[in-house]
Amino acid sequence: MKIVQFIPRSLEKPLRKLRQLIRRLKYVGSGRHCPVCNCNSREFGKAGIIPREDAQCMHCGAVERHRLVWLYFKRKTDLFKGKPLKMLHVAPEEVFEKLLSHQLGVDYLTADLFNPSAMVKMDITDIQYPDESFDVIYCSHVLEHVADDRKAMREFFRVLKPNGWAILLVPIIGKFTFEDSSITDPVERTKLFGQEDHVRNYGRDYVDRLRSVGFYVEEVLPADFLSSEEMVCMAIHAAAGEIFLCKKQQSKANT
Repeated sequence: MKIVQFIPRSLEKPLRKLRQLIRRLKYVGSGRHCPVCNCNSREFGKAGIIPREDAQCMHCGAVERHRLVWLYFKRKTDLFKGKPLKMLHVAPEEVFEKLLSHQLGVDYLTADLFNPSAMVKMDITDIQYPDESFDVIYCSHVLEHVADDRKAMREFFRVLKPNGWAILLVPIIGKFTFEDSSITDPVERTKLFGQEDHVRNYGRDYVDRLRSVGFYVEEVLPADFLSSEEMVCMAIHAAAGEIFLCKKQQSKANT
């Protein structure tokens, strides 16, 4: 006979915290540094559907692209310079929500089509805000789930202020984007696109799609603003990808 153990609800949270603490003990050390939570670890933990070693901070959950974007926010943008900026954060990552909310206050808006914890329910192909509503838009690893990605890009362009900026990240798989709307079987999608809810694999021509709706796009690699020592210490490598900085107006540096 199978014995079922019942844990009083009052103990569930303390036990969960204890398990997390025990899990973190193996990572105690200083070989890695997470710039998001400012904590050190011996190494980062595994992450991903196909597990990547040395990827996820065991303190805050940040993976490679989170660490890269956070450093870019801090070093290369006006997000933390005390300016009043209205920010739209699509499909908000838990690792960023509290930090950005604390920084921006009431000007920080989270949106998602399915996540009930987001501030507003939003279909990014039909954004319910007027033209030029936001100074900053951050959307990471969402567009590969959207059937009409160009429509979503046009909406981002529409609601971005003239002097604003957007970071629109996607996983880049190869040289050219591959999509086929006739593929609806979850098993086949997983086989071709890596996840059953992905509708395409983006290639290097992703930038062309962004430019086709009017964006000026700057491709920023980690080495463009991080030293090799920092990239090693923070485990920011190929899996972090790159940053696609989108603006309505061409920057002076690019003219």
